[in-house]
Amino acid sequence: MNPDHASPLRLNLGCGRNILDGWVNIDWIQLPGIEVVADLGQCATTPLPFADDQVDEFLLSHVIEHIPQTLPLMQELHRIAKPDAKAWVRVPHGSSDDAWEDPTHVRAYFPGSFGYFSQPYYWRADYGYRGDWQPLSVTLFVPAALQGTMSLETLHKRIRCERNLVLEMVAELVAVKPQREPKRELQVAPQIHIGYV
Repeated sequence: MNPDHASPLRLNLGCGRNILDGWVNIDWIQLPGIEVVADLGQCATTPLPFADDQVDEFLLSHVIEHIPQTLPLMQELHRIAKPDAKAWVRVPHGSSDDAWEDPTHVRAYFPGSFGYFSQPYYWRADYGYRGDWQPLSVTLFVPAALQGTMSLETLHKRIRCERNLVLEMVAELVAVKPQREPKRELQVAPQIHIGYV
């Protein structure tokens, strides 16, 4: 899949028509520019065509909100990720209309949702998930017109209470290998940042 082993292997997952140079473009339909056809919703039963510990970076831009079984996908990405591989996940914020209006969206995400792709969040129950992605940061994108109009503390309070204030968010995750134990004291919250669009 990556004949030049010196260059990083980067997967643009569920890319649709957003074809990126320097990335392996993957979608479930063979469109122009798609190099690997794979159904990300079937990772529980069908592995992706990559070896263990092979991938350096992942991009999931407006993908996981369409996947009914996200944990098998994130476990499969963890399998093929190199230690410390990065994953960038862009999704609508759960309080935005965009998270709910599209009938192909199966669930909404919030900044705290990404912790459930790590092991420490399963200290209470074992659901069979064996991936471990530590969320490093979550950037919440709000309208540029809000920049400088209030303190960050006030903005964060409004974000927790108001709909459609955050348009979308991007989480930066890192693959932890070997995976950590499911212990509550190992939980690390991501840094929350504000971006303006």
